Amino acid sequence: MRCYWCAVWEDLMRRHRVLFDCVVGMLLAGVLLATITASSVSFSPTVPARPAHRPEGISAGAPATVSMGPNGVRAAWVIQENQRSGTAGWKIAGTPPGTIAGFANRTYAAAGDTITLYVSTNAPDLHLETYRMGYYDGQGGRLVWRSADVPGTLQPACPLLMAVNMVSCDNWSPTLAVSITAAFVPGDYLVKLVGSGGQQSYIPLTVWDPSSHATYLVKNDVLTWQAWNPYGGYDYYVGLGSCPPGVYPLCSRARVVSFDRPYAFSYNAGQGSGDFMALELPLVQWSERNGLDITYATDLTVIEHPEMLTTHKAALSLGHDECWSLQERHAVVAAHQAGVNLAFFGASAMLRHVRLQASPLGRDREEVDYRDSTADPLNGQDEPLQVTGNTWGSSPANWPEDEFIGESYNGFLTPNASPAALHITDASAWIFTGTGLHDGDTVPGVIGSDVDSLEPGLGHPPNVEVMTHSPLDAHHAHARTNTDGIFYSDMTYYTDSTGRAGVWDSGTNNWIPALSPCISNQPCPTQTLSTITGNLLRVFGEGPAANTHPSTPNWAHLYPDT
Repeated sequence: MRCYWCAVWEDLMRRHRVLFDCVVGMLLAGVLLATITASSVSFSPTVPARPAHRPEGISAGAPATVSMGPNGVRAAWVIQENQRSGTAGWKIAGTPPGTIAGFANRTYAAAGDTITLYVSTNAPDLHLETYRMGYYDGQGGRLVWRSADVPGTLQPACPLLMAVNMVSCDNWSPTLAVSITAAFVPGDYLVKLVGSGGQQSYIPLTVWDPSSHATYLVKNDVLTWQAWNPYGGYDYYVGLGSCPPGVYPLCSRARVVSFDRPYAFSYNAGQGSGDFMALELPLVQWSERNGLDITYATDLTVIEHPEMLTTHKAALSLGHDECWSLQERHAVVAAHQAGVNLAFFGASAMLRHVRLQASPLGRDREEVDYRDSTADPLNGQDEPLQVTGNTWGSSPANWPEDEFIGESYNGFLTPNASPAALHITDASAWIFTGTGLHDGDTVPGVIGSDVDSLEPGLGHPPNVEVMTHSPLDAHHAHARTNTDGIFYSDMTYYTDSTGRAGVWDSGTNNWIPALSPCISNQPCPTQTLSTITGNLLRVFGEGPAANTHPSTPNWAHLYPDT
């Protein structure tokens, strides 16, 4: 049985898992990717040029085609979009005065939709600035729309539903509505709230294209953003009030969290953007800099439109995709069986088991996770796979992520620990082409925060290829398993015989932050990770990866005693 205080310490420390990542993430804003050059990796293109959807505002004379580039399949419209004038005006510098925070009644929207924003501020007036995030000659964002000034108001306190410790601000009055016109090119957006007294914060929004057949789908991990959102004092890991000793998880935690509230995230300087700034934006900007044929969605998009996954060749899970519902998992498993490649750029993906329910503001606005199946009202009353135990591997679901992802969460490095090195297992593997790496080489500054490890006893696919096997000091970490003070972060890859799709897992939450340009004299992993990422997306952009790069199982050599 795990030590109670060790478990509490683990959750508390994991709340600060992105401290290093976020410092990098905030500093990258002015210089992100300006130093990254295109990889020199050479492949014979196998993806033919084909028509591509041209969003509103892209010149009718521009070729609406896609073709293979050095870092993956590229789309002419993405290249042209990022040649538009960018601005650094999206950034929030320092600590703005006063109070301003808000949320939208939707996490994603398409052209023709209207979103309602709810804002609380001590500013007499406020306006909105909506920025599409991308590369834009290193500026990082483009101003798409600015509202007129509207009156500001301090909204009432958000009530606490004590039965489940849910804080919801559905008692707020609407501030203004925004029509999503065709000018809102599909992408990730930051809605910047600007008060007349200098108050500033963000509301994140994903604009999706239901007709997209883009090669790559980026999935913003809003379920996990909300799970870790302590606005009002409660999330799945913390809560106000005292708890008896020896009880884990913490008794005062939330059992239900609401999207009807702002993102607090005071510990990672997200300024209302959830985890987007720290753990997702660097890959978004890298992808757009390289002109990749890309489109965007959220967890909720996949849950509410599961068929959309099969219109893409690869789905990309970003920095900390921890919380999954049954509907999302079914959708992704079906897409994988249909040949859609999957890339998990962060660790601990598919760890926590959640489900959704409606709020007064709309469907799927409340996220449920009792983390204790015996306390879940659905226990014994519904399909076992809907009951929220502590993890997906817990009873009654008994469906650990290992058998799908190939490995699973094994702990985290403490925030004061420097990022550890990536250890190369087989430099001849296709993913290292053009890096100049050799067997036994290390890439410093890559492994940080949460880490995944292959655990042979948990039922992973038999043909897993371990591409990196990086030893970590358990004395500077909190690991579920270790041997003589050492545990591992593994980069894994396997291909499937049914749909022939590939599944890749980075093994660390720090992969995306480490794509940011380095700003110190320390050894820098950026260019090496850029080349590896380009190799991955190039192969995954060709279609089912087993057709060209079947996995070579080697896990038994690295874990010989199992």
